[in-house]
Amino acid sequence: MRNSKPIFLVEDDNVDAMTVKRALKDLKVTNPLVRAANGEEALDYLRNDANEKPCVILLDLNMPKINGIEFLKVAKADEALKRIPAVVLTTSKDDRDKVESFDLCVAGYIVKPVDYRKFVDAIKIVDLYWTLSELPSHEQENENAKLETNIAH
Repeated sequence: MRNSKPIFLVEDDNVDAMTVKRALKDLKVTNPLVRAANGEEALDYLRNDANEKPCVILLDLNMPKINGIEFLKVAKADEALKRIPAVVLTTSKDDRDKVESFDLCVAGYIVKPVDYRKFVDAIKIVDLYWTLSELPSHEQENENAKLETNIAH
C-alpha cells in the first residue's frame, strides 16, 4: 500500500488471518495489519476515534455474531465509515453473496484460493490496486460530510 494507514482484516479464522499476514509480509507490504474476528468487533474498532481509519478493509463474509454482509449494511450506511474501501475475501462462491456485496458498494470480491501461491497473487493484486488507486483524503471526507449534513438540514 502507498500510505502508512493500517489494513483492516475482518476474519474469524486464525489460519486464514495468519495466511493474510504471511502474504503481506512476503509481498513486503509495510502497512500495519489490524484484525477483528467478526463484524461486531470491526464496527467497535472503526467507531473508536482513538483508532486510525484503515486504507482498506479485507472482509470475510462467514463469521459469527455479525457476518460480513451485515457488517457492510451497517458500515456503508455510516457517514464516517462508508468511504473506506472494502474488499471481500471469502470462501463463498455463492452468486447471492457476490450480488449482495456489490449492492453494498464493495470495491472487489475475491474467493480465497486454497493454494498459497495463488493466494499471494490475489493479495498482490489488491495491494497493486490500492497502491495505484486515488482515495479521498480524510480532511476532504470531513468537508464532504459537513456539506451533506448542512444540505440535509
